[in-house]
Amino acid sequence: MSHIRSKNTKPELKVRRWLWEHGYRYRLNVKDIPGKPDIVMRKYKTVIFVNGCFWHGHVGCDKFVMPKSNVGFWRSKISRNRERDRKNYKILQEAGWNVIVVWECGLKSSSFEETMAKVISKIGKNPQKPFEYPAPDSGFAAAAEPDAEYKATEANAFKKNKN
Repeated sequence: MSHIRSKNTKPELKVRRWLWEHGYRYRLNVKDIPGKPDIVMRKYKTVIFVNGCFWHGHVGCDKFVMPKSNVGFWRSKISRNRERDRKNYKILQEAGWNVIVVWECGLKSSSFEETMAKVISKIGKNPQKPFEYPAPDSGFAAAAEPDAEYKATEANAFKKNKN
């Protein structure tokens, strides 16, 4: 199982490519966010998990079939994955994040556009208001403001002292 990918899987790449082509920008596998989501859209306070149906035990999906051998191990493994997912989703929702789960089976070519339309509707059209620094009414000077005058003589003196 050490060769099973956790990043850059085909389903994840398909979702990422579609989002990028439609103008959505994101970060990948942000470590300081619980569950290390596949896609993080801070602007929309949204995280997207692209889950494989087998590994995350997608109930009612034809891609999830409990293996016939070593049943105890697999039942325990998939149960732990589901529990970990539920815990991470709850933590993120309590912190104000919009959590979206995209299942591998929803990315078939017959249902892909419909799935992505649902994702977009859940992302929302109103991004979080960006933080402005400094705040316009703070009275602090911002970078590249015309208040500071550049004096050529001071710059030349600095160059002479440096040599």
